[in-house]
Amino acid sequence: MELKPKIAVIHPNSLCCLAMRTIITDIAPFIGAFRSVETATYNSMQEFLDDEACQAIHYFVAAEVLVENLPFFAPQHRRCIVLTEGAAPAEVPAEFHTVDIRQPEREMLKCFLAMQGAAHAAHGMEPRPTPDYADLLSQREKDVLALIVKGYINKEIADMLNISTATVIFHRRNIAEKLGTKSIGRLTVYAVMNGIVGMHEL
Repeated sequence: MELKPKIAVIHPNSLCCLAMRTIITDIAPFIGAFRSVETATYNSMQEFLDDEACQAIHYFVAAEVLVENLPFFAPQHRRCIVLTEGAAPAEVPAEFHTVDIRQPEREMLKCFLAMQGAAHAAHGMEPRPTPDYADLLSQREKDVLALIVKGYINKEIADMLNISTATVIFHRRNIAEKLGTKSIGRLTVYAVMNGIVGMHEL
């Protein structure tokens, strides 16, 4: 049987599995990560182990699943993100990255972007714009985008940039067309990965 490289999401909550698969398949390719890798979801460790066709290259795992199967995950902690509900349990070793799945989407995005940056830093590399999307925007569009991802509404952006609200809407439309998305999550990822805003500004 042919082994297919996959990202494995292992969580007893099916809605959490679905949400994580959506984030991974929607956001991650936009930053050049996991572009052509399938995401598989499992409700238990046994279900994952029974999938003989899966060769996981990265794991997103519920905290309780990790704790119960620590001998399996400990050697590959760099490829494993632990999904918690609130603070990480004391049983989760400090070397694992953790993400609180109850926090707002914006905060989760910041966590993933911080992890992406840490991964680059660990290998002595600077995050680079993805070739498909680099330098697509004009300077004024970048100015508008920076304010969008910081949470400002059209009228506030217009006042801050000394332009009309209609002009802001025009720039927003151009940004969405050029980047192929209206998703605030994707726009935030693009802005951070391309140096338009810093993580500390979100």
